[in-house]
Amino acid sequence: MAKKVVATLKTKDGASFAKVIRTVRSKKTGAYTFSEELIPTEQVKETLAKKK
Repeated sequence: MAKKVVATLKTKDGASFAKVIRTVRSKKTGAYTFSEELIPTEQVKETLAKKK
């Protein structure tokens, strides 16, 4: 599945997007999960600077 997403991001229209994957800790159980987002490449630094 990852290959399909990477191939989609390399197309002419999808070249301006980046996939951001974060680890998020659950307050209830303490377990870690992954949060994925597709964002424009211009907003990567701002998105990573924010805490969720």
